[in-house]
Amino acid sequence: MSIDKTADSGSSEKPEKTDWVGEFKSIALLLLAVLAFHSLVAKPFYIPSVSMMPGLLVGDRLIVSKYAYGWSWVSPTFHILPRMEGRLFGSLPERGDVVILTPRDQSSDYIKRVIGLPGDIVELRGGQIFLNGIAVRQEVQPDLQLPIDANSPCGDNEFPGARGTDAAGTPVCNLPILRETLPNGVSYDIIDLGPQYTDDVAPVEIPEGQVYLLGDNRDLSADSRVASPLGLGGAIPWENIGGRAEFITFSLDGTTTLNPLTWWGAFRSGRAGTSLRPARAAAAAE
Repeated sequence: MSIDKTADSGSSEKPEKTDWVGEFKSIALLLLAVLAFHSLVAKPFYIPSVSMMPGLLVGDRLIVSKYAYGWSWVSPTFHILPRMEGRLFGSLPERGDVVILTPRDQSSDYIKRVIGLPGDIVELRGGQIFLNGIAVRQEVQPDLQLPIDANSPCGDNEFPGARGTDAAGTPVCNLPILRETLPNGVSYDIIDLGPQYTDDVAPVEIPEGQVYLLGDNRDLSADSRVASPLGLGGAIPWENIGGRAEFITFSLDGTTTLNPLTWWGAFRSGRAGTSLRPARAAAAAE
């Protein structure tokens, strides 16, 4: 019998140890890269409230660009910087932009639409916006029949008497829609539920470096018309704006559970890829 003398019958070679320090550094660098991207380029955002209906629904996930107006103390994903005036490479938003912002006295993020810019005189009469003394055009649209689901239950506390069915017998929320067009031609839909205490706002001149913001669900939005801490308490400094909403990535109807089999059925169809940059009609004279 021949013996293979190359066989290692008693190897003393030890297994290579894991370089835990190197692994930790790699993970830390990856996390820093993700945070830098979220802080400087773009980040995801979740819609938790009805204040920007009909364009944005509870359960929508969207992308916010962080560079659209430059950067400020609010840009980092975690608001760790002290509140400071001004922006780096800053530019003002346009009327009609949908933006993410942090109120003066809070650390949470809001999402609203820019209505007034520095120097504008903003007024509301009976729910209609007046910019510099000129009424912003509102046109009545057919009611929106929004399908009812767990994230859009159409409760009487928010939309009294709005529950109904469509032609196919599907439960829907019947919402009154107005098309609003700003002086720069930006056009979008809003919900008007009737007379509310926020329908009338005395004329206010927007200070330098600040913007006036409203929600599209005009009667259910804690925005610049509403006193702090519930609302924004007037115009806010532009450095409090964290970015511009760009498009919806996907939307969930609220039926997901820990069971992965429920995930696919919870996706709302037709919302992925929807642009959040407002349509622009022929611009009216400023």
